[in-house]
Amino acid sequence: MRSHLNTALLILILFCSACSEPVVEPKKPNIILIYADDLGIGLLSHEGQKIIQTPNIDKLAQDGIRFQRAYSNMLCAPARASLITGLHDSHANGFQITNGTAYMNATKSNLPEIENKINDKLDSIPEDQIFLGEVAQRMGYKTAQVGKLEWGFSATDKQMKRHGWDYYLGYLDHVRAHGFYPPFLFENGEIVEFEGNTLVKAGKSGEPETTENFEERWNMEGKEVYSQTIFMDSILNFIDSNKANPFFLYFPTQLPHGPVSIPAVHPDFVNDERLTQIEKEYASMVKLLDDNVGQILAKLKENNLEDNTIVIFTADNGHEIYYSEAGRILKPYTNMQTGERFDDLERKYYSDLAGDVFDGNGGRAGMKRSNLEGGINVPLIIRWPGKIKKGRVSNQLIANYDILPTLADITGYTQKHNIDGLSFYKELVEDSSFEGHESVVYSSYTGPTLISKDGWKLRTHLNKDAFELYFLPDDFREENDLSKEFPEKFEELKSKLLELCDGDYNNGLYK
Repeated sequence: MRSHLNTALLILILFCSACSEPVVEPKKPNIILIYADDLGIGLLSHEGQKIIQTPNIDKLAQDGIRFQRAYSNMLCAPARASLITGLHDSHANGFQITNGTAYMNATKSNLPEIENKINDKLDSIPEDQIFLGEVAQRMGYKTAQVGKLEWGFSATDKQMKRHGWDYYLGYLDHVRAHGFYPPFLFENGEIVEFEGNTLVKAGKSGEPETTENFEERWNMEGKEVYSQTIFMDSILNFIDSNKANPFFLYFPTQLPHGPVSIPAVHPDFVNDERLTQIEKEYASMVKLLDDNVGQILAKLKENNLEDNTIVIFTADNGHEIYYSEAGRILKPYTNMQTGERFDDLERKYYSDLAGDVFDGNGGRAGMKRSNLEGGINVPLIIRWPGKIKKGRVSNQLIANYDILPTLADITGYTQKHNIDGLSFYKELVEDSSFEGHESVVYSSYTGPTLISKDGWKLRTHLNKDAFELYFLPDDFREENDLSKEFPEKFEELKSKLLELCDGDYNNGLYK
């Protein structure tokens, strides 16, 4: 009797096993990181921009989370290096930065020689060093980078592959990326030529605005294919080709970095009497970036990937002026009321004093290259349907070197990595145990700065042997130096800054 029962039980178990649904592992989320170039936080309409409307980027913010206290480096190369390595830029052994003109006259025949010269100047990469693309690649993601590649100023195929990119297309050199009509780009180690583009400097035009520079800019001889069009075609094709696989797409765009170059003025600005001609063209570059974000979102929706794709939008550094013009706004930056040059200390840059019609830094002091808020406080927006509640605004202190460990948490990468960044994954999913940084540190041409979790900021101007202390929640314009009023806080932050700079305030400067 017992043997019959055992046989019946076994049959029942086998029957139930055959009828049960197989366990299906949820598909890992795709990740798209859009990295705007020189996009000041004040250029976005949800941050108060009055002239340029950015509905697609605004929609990302409405559907996800935006960080009000997100920071990045003051300049392109260290910003991209921090993003890709998860390290800050104030260490004694800083990032190696190569010259940006290495590929100016590259051809298919001399390319190996050029790359070897660059690689010979670079130290070997430690085996245990981890990179942004590599994190996703190791977790089974198809990885791609399209646009203004790596941290420059000239990179190589060897670096691209070591950093974890399965596919790449774009400029390997940042000087050529100042033009928007490249005669050639680099795709997976090969030169790809664009026959209609014949200018060595890729159509880079001059500054400030003059009749001669205007005519040069709109002389379209040798300027047939706009680089951003090339990039968008590649990006949309990549999404189509990888819709069945988890992918990580990094899009470091050229826009809206100058000199100003746009195929046509956007209809929004053609008849805008508030703007000069070159300001209309610059506004069109920002508008095109927003349109490109819209194209990417539309492609995700078309492929039913919208709900399983994380979209991250941020920028490398603060605002920069590419539309200077006599009587309007000047470079070097000048107070248009007094005629005095801004010096980043006694005479700080503010948009209203400089004549910036766009107020690109959103009322903050300073610009790109400065450790003032206008140089390092950047937009950071993340949309993740079903995981991030819509319309959230976070005041957590976030550094751009936190994106790598956050991506590691998202993709499931658990190998230990010796970096400065901390994952803010818990903040995305509203886990109350998120602690984050006690402080973050960044370098600049004048010296490093430290921002603390509770809102204090210590900035240096070592060229003038100066230190300033601000409490940002009450003074985001950095107008009231509190170093004498709060001497204990001042000394506390000086000690912390010295520690983070490996014991030398002069570390990490990019001169």
